Amino acid sequence: MNANNYVVIMAGGIGSRFWPFSRTNLPKQFHDVLGTGKTMIQQTADRYRNVCPKENILVVTNKDYYELVKTQLPYLDDDQILLEPLARNTAPCVAYAAFKIHKRNPNANLVVCPADHVILREDIFEKVILDALAATEKENKLLTLGMKPTRPDTGYGYIQFIEDEHQIQKVKTFTEKPELAIAKKFIESGDFVWNAGIFIWSAKSILSALEKHQTELFDHFSDGIASLNSDGEQAFINNIYPQCKSVSIDNGIMEKADNVFVMLADFGWSDLGTWKSLYELADKDENGNVVHANAMLYNTYNTVIRVGKEKLVVVEGVDNLIIAEANGVIMICQKDHEQKVKDFVADAKASAVNKKFI
Repeated sequence: MNANNYVVIMAGGIGSRFWPFSRTNLPKQFHDVLGTGKTMIQQTADRYRNVCPKENILVVTNKDYYELVKTQLPYLDDDQILLEPLARNTAPCVAYAAFKIHKRNPNANLVVCPADHVILREDIFEKVILDALAATEKENKLLTLGMKPTRPDTGYGYIQFIEDEHQIQKVKTFTEKPELAIAKKFIESGDFVWNAGIFIWSAKSILSALEKHQTELFDHFSDGIASLNSDGEQAFINNIYPQCKSVSIDNGIMEKADNVFVMLADFGWSDLGTWKSLYELADKDENGNVVHANAMLYNTYNTVIRVGKEKLVVVEGVDNLIIAEANGVIMICQKDHEQKVKDFVADAKASAVNKKFI
């Protein structure tokens, strides 16, 4: 096993598109969403067991989730759990991990991944990751994994690449979360793949890109290099994070850099970010329903039902709905309108009465 390989798991989001199941105090990455016996973050960490030593796995998360990470991944030392004092999107998250790891090991080669993705064919995934790490170890490449799109989803980034005979292709354009009309054109063209949100690069390469394209962010962390991997690290991070602009690694680096490449792969990937994605992955009954509940169904089709099993749910005469209940919230929504869930969350948060349900 290559001791220069590191894995950075991003686990700070609240998963608002999965509300009310995913909540501020217990986001979906800490749930066993598919009923496998392991939470999503546990599955993610296990996926890299042959990629790097356990001591080279780092989790970047919100300070409020320290105990959740520690409980679910007890083999991690405190130095492997990077605590963000507030949310600042993925560019500061990546910068924090990259600076910290580079100080420890200047030859480090990184995988950066979310904590809440589903990989169905993990043997193929592992080979892809090892091939990608071998490529970025040798060359100054910012590499992402590209998945063939199956629908014009507005929740994913899209990559247009310059096609040749190699598995790793030069990226032509990189667009994060386009409008639906643009996403439809991307799908129709056949020239685009989804960005899986899994990045591979050397610590040197990503720091160089940050210095060039996110100079202010780079300078913030450069000022505190002496504090990293020391007793003063958390105080420095608590001080510097409010000064960092909220920017994604996609917008901040991948859309700007000229050394961005995509590795085309197929290993049964899903960003399990929405109720509809859960529906597509989960086992269904003879009427196309996904049921995680004690339920009695009559003339019910193509519906997701997720309710605590201490309750009985009786459903009659519906089609294509999401019916979800958790911690005092009941949500009933057209499955095709799932993108409105974030609006529901925002409206509840703005309400003095209902913000306690977020």
